[in-house]
Amino acid sequence: MTPWEIEAREFINCNCDYGCPCQFNALPTHGSCEAIAGFQIDKGHYGDVDLSGLRLATILQWPGPIHEGNGKSQAIIDELADEGQRKALLKIIAGEDTDPFATMFAVFASTVTQTFKPIFVPIDFEVDVNERTGRLSIPGIAEMVGEPIRNPVTGDVHRARIDLPNGFEYTLAEMGSGTSKSSGNIALEFTNSHGHFADIHLNNHGIVRD
Repeated sequence: MTPWEIEAREFINCNCDYGCPCQFNALPTHGSCEAIAGFQIDKGHYGDVDLSGLRLATILQWPGPIHEGNGKSQAIIDELADEGQRKALLKIIAGEDTDPFATMFAVFASTVTQTFKPIFVPIDFEVDVNERTGRLSIPGIAEMVGEPIRNPVTGDVHRARIDLPNGFEYTLAEMGSGTSKSSGNIALEFTNSHGHFADIHLNNHGIVRD
């Protein structure tokens, strides 16, 4: 098993209501699971391949709850990544060189039956976890905007967090609102649905806990 480790920031928008039932082992709001995710790797490596500074995104779709499978997956990798970095990132998000079900990438990969050919293009992505804001732009493929949840009466910013001490994605995530649209192999569209923002620290064995 090739050792790898990444420290990254993520913004994920899915089709469920705020909070996302998946975080509580409940069934999806609308019966199906659909999501767009963006990642900024601040520090990372796969063996001796440096992954620091790279970006990636995934578009995911399942006809029912994730655990029932039959999912579709589209990976988008930063065009700035060289051949070795591309291969490394694709192995990580495919759940390779990872303990069984130890990371979200490994879990999701086990439920996907259709994986589309990866796309290597410029990824414009920015995320501020504490402020609950994010933006992903991949022209012709995906657009995503995240912002804080607001009180429907007063318009004031509302803050909520989810703490998962034994999770496989993050330990603590900020909840927000996302609006997204994708096209191509997996066409999705959400408006003011669940979004979460988190700092993630993962390796072959799962979350690296401080």
